[in-house]
Amino acid sequence: MAFTPRTPRVVAARRLQRRRDRDATGRFLAEGPQAVREALARPEVVTELFGTTTALDRYPELAATAARADVPVSEVTDDALAALTETVAPQGLVAVCRHVDVSLEQALAGAPRLVAVLAEIRDPGNAGTVLRTADAAGAGAVIFAGDAVDPYNGKCVRASAGSLFHVDVVRATDPVAVVDALRAAGLSIFATTGYGDSDLDDLTDYGRLVGPTAWLFGSEAHGLPEELTAAADTTVRVPLYGRAESLNLAAAAAVCLYASARAQR
Repeated sequence: MAFTPRTPRVVAARRLQRRRDRDATGRFLAEGPQAVREALARPEVVTELFGTTTALDRYPELAATAARADVPVSEVTDDALAALTETVAPQGLVAVCRHVDVSLEQALAGAPRLVAVLAEIRDPGNAGTVLRTADAAGAGAVIFAGDAVDPYNGKCVRASAGSLFHVDVVRATDPVAVVDALRAAGLSIFATTGYGDSDLDDLTDYGRLVGPTAWLFGSEAHGLPEELTAAADTTVRVPLYGRAESLNLAAAAAVCLYASARAQR
């Protein structure tokens, strides 16, 4: 019989929509077939898969992958699935996943050549989009620093489109300590700001993006904290050729990360 919204396992999973419960249990929800597929590709991340009859019939390979990994596959009613999701038109699948973040030391042990630091970024949609972009650009790590949004926030997980499971995700409380560790690991530190001393085009033309690089991105509302711009090797502005006042965070991050990716290749 399909689980309903009142089934204890559904009730327990639904609590993971709250950050305090995610932090307490070390679990979070990933919804939709793309996120579920990428989560299942990482061993021992998924602890349970919920799906409606329609979705389990539509994506039998995902249910089979879960079963082979001894992950319980639980059929739920449409109402139960709706209770587990935060989207208007859910796609019928939700996975309960273990946290996947690693320590800064573990991330740096892999000698990443491109790193994105999200300093004090609070918007989950923006954070998830930058995470997805960093993955696409070949970044080895994305660091959520300071009072940043929870990377396991449902909107952030959805915006990452599965990239949360591809790169090293780090949560660090002290952004300045992060910068110090990145510099000690041999990365150049570039802080993005509309009033940067260096133009991104100049950095590209003069070959300054060829080496291992960490980009610091701040919130759209307040930008980077002063202590971080002061700690960076260079402050960088993205050139604006038209009349737009600025780029939003995710667009600016994409331009900078891809400039580094191209230079490194």
